[in-house]
Amino acid sequence: MIKLKNLKSDFQFKSLLSQKKIHTDYFSVYFGKKTMKEDNNKLNISFIMKKKIGNSVVRNKIKRRLRSAVQRKLKNKQLIDINYSYIILGKSKAFTEKYSIISDELDKTFFKI
Repeated sequence: MIKLKNLKSDFQFKSLLSQKKIHTDYFSVYFGKKTMKEDNNKLNISFIMKKKIGNSVVRNKIKRRLRSAVQRKLKNKQLIDINYSYIILGKSKAFTEKYSIISDELDKTFFKI
């Protein structure tokens, strides 16, 4: 089973934010090849919310929805390339939208990648 692993260092965040990106109405995905050779059973991914979005309840609900959609895709072995590192920056519109629409949008985004 593939586990999610958060990015830890400032260097990893800065290098990913300067690479490729895809924007949608619900989130933005920054991605790039893994810089270091690491364990193949872990996906480097971080979910980030700005404080402008709302209080902690709103921010954490958006993170949980996005994380759940990614984990569901990993269970089905679909679309997500483990050789990349990802940063997913949530937007406030994801709080009010249905989970199924967010999940479909995530599918389309990872298909583009």
